[in-house]
Amino acid sequence: MRGLDLDVKVGDLYGFLGPNGAGKTTAIRCILGLIRRDAGEVEILGERNPVRQRVGVGSMVETPRFHEWLSGRANLQLACAYAGNYEGVEEALTRVGLIERASDPVRGYSLGMKQRLGIARALIGNPKVLILDEPTNGLDPRGMREIRDLLRELVRRDKLTVFVSSHLLAEVEAMCNRVGIIDKGVLKAEGRVTELLAGRGDVLEVELGVTDKPAALAVIAATNGRVKLVGDADEGRLLVGLSGIDVATLNKTLVDAGVGVTALLSRTRSLEDLFLEVTSVEDDLQRKP
Repeated sequence: MRGLDLDVKVGDLYGFLGPNGAGKTTAIRCILGLIRRDAGEVEILGERNPVRQRVGVGSMVETPRFHEWLSGRANLQLACAYAGNYEGVEEALTRVGLIERASDPVRGYSLGMKQRLGIARALIGNPKVLILDEPTNGLDPRGMREIRDLLRELVRRDKLTVFVSSHLLAEVEAMCNRVGIIDKGVLKAEGRVTELLAGRGDVLEVELGVTDKPAALAVIAATNGRVKLVGDADEGRLLVGLSGIDVATLNKTLVDAGVGVTALLSRTRSLEDLFLEVTSVEDDLQRKP
């Protein structure tokens, strides 16, 4: 880590992103006090004492492990015994949707069920903050959706603050309200997802399908920079950037010039686009002679 400074707000479903090896798990271990940090402080809900912090924090770091021959309920009861807290097992199983399978041996659980059981274990003691390292890792699309819906519900219904590390960008974009992106231990971007994805000034990218490309390019060249050719898009369309002109005006300008318009598709920047932008800069600089 190099001066990592994360701002997770109460009530966030915060996505902690980075390439494999970026330092996500190391950062989480530092936050949880599982490894010693050589500088800096961690403050959780106003508390800086690492022992008192743990009272309000539940966590699941990397793949959860269980005694496969025991039931889900027995595994949680054992975790309670280690923690000296013997309450909350049934509530935790209910919250993650496993109460009907709680008496079954864990060896019969699917990977998604084991992930949910790991979250249930993290919920023992009714924490206010939940820190989860790669909770959807290895899951199929149905399992990912189940975990995503569960975490949303924990934030909405139970008022938890949830911090989730992941490299699955589409999952995080669909689930989280705020994100932080790190690369090689350095924070490259942080903020609300909607604001980060809209942060390109007043330029709107549009995929433009036309019946006559040369004529369309002539129209674009005559807009005095309000429409700029960015490149080629899918299915033979042009990718253009609009600045100071809206889609309706572009359409009318082309039609008035005798150019048939077959498609006008606004392109929204995805979290993947942002991720590749902020994590590739350093690599590009290192490759330069």
